[in-house]
Amino acid sequence: MASFGLKVIRGLFGLGERLAPGVSGRIAFELFCRTPDANRPTDGERRAIERARDFMAEARHHRLKTQTGCVAVHEFRPEPGRARAGTVLVVHGWRSRTEFMRVLIEGFREAGYRVVSLDLPGHGQSTGRRLHLVRAVEAVRLTADWFGPFAAVVGHSFGGAVAANAIAGSVRATAPVAADRLVLIAAPSSLQMVFDGFSRALNVGPRSSREMARKVERIAGRPLGDFVGSRQLREAKVATLVIHARDDKEVPTDHAEDYASAGDHVHLHWADGLGHRRILTDRAVARRAVAFVSDVASPSAGLLRAAG
Repeated sequence: MASFGLKVIRGLFGLGERLAPGVSGRIAFELFCRTPDANRPTDGERRAIERARDFMAEARHHRLKTQTGCVAVHEFRPEPGRARAGTVLVVHGWRSRTEFMRVLIEGFREAGYRVVSLDLPGHGQSTGRRLHLVRAVEAVRLTADWFGPFAAVVGHSFGGAVAANAIAGSVRATAPVAADRLVLIAAPSSLQMVFDGFSRALNVGPRSSREMARKVERIAGRPLGDFVGSRQLREAKVATLVIHARDDKEVPTDHAEDYASAGDHVHLHWADGLGHRRILTDRAVARRAVAFVSDVASPSAGLLRAAG
């Protein structure tokens, strides 16, 4: 059952659609971009952050200045005795942070990679309370300027969409990020579908939604409908592994299948039973990602398209 607050918001957007759709659309876009307060985690998030305290202490911590604040970048060196295999950039999803990417980061460190993990604006130790795709891609580009090029970029959920757009160079005046491999975990492929879901949840009407789309085009330099994963991966031609669970309740399987339709350079692996967030803590998923990045031409990697 919807909360009283949600019912009020839905009612206000319904009224705005009738009386002032331009204003309603702009307010909806700002609400869409509003990030959770990183200083007020849930009990579960607080426990995860506490468990990762020693892990985070092993990193070198950097702060990169942006036009709107600072982003935190955490640099994890390979484990002692491991040969350095290159640098992997890890990008978390919405309402997430570096601590929640621990299993993936450890997997790549154990394989000899330096791992650079970015806290997106409004998340973790980065500043701000506002985030959209363009600002996220700009943060990835800035991180690449300091720490790239990358052997791979690995993104979960929203971070996967950010990674795909960063590599494809989808955002106006932001150069593509160089990477040999791309790993997308539970990632949405269509920005339009994400906006549609948001609009349905908050009762944002069609005229207000069109104003949201115009806002995206003004910021990003291209129409909302251009931000589709299969199109980006067809343009980028980077060897890509898509990992998704059929029981993911936040990002439907249609998104994974869209990415996979981009061509033979995209490999799809089903990790069923792991949902949207448990997939991040599964060590078999981490091993699959590391194996793909380490040797995309290996026999095991070649089977990934049919796996699952």
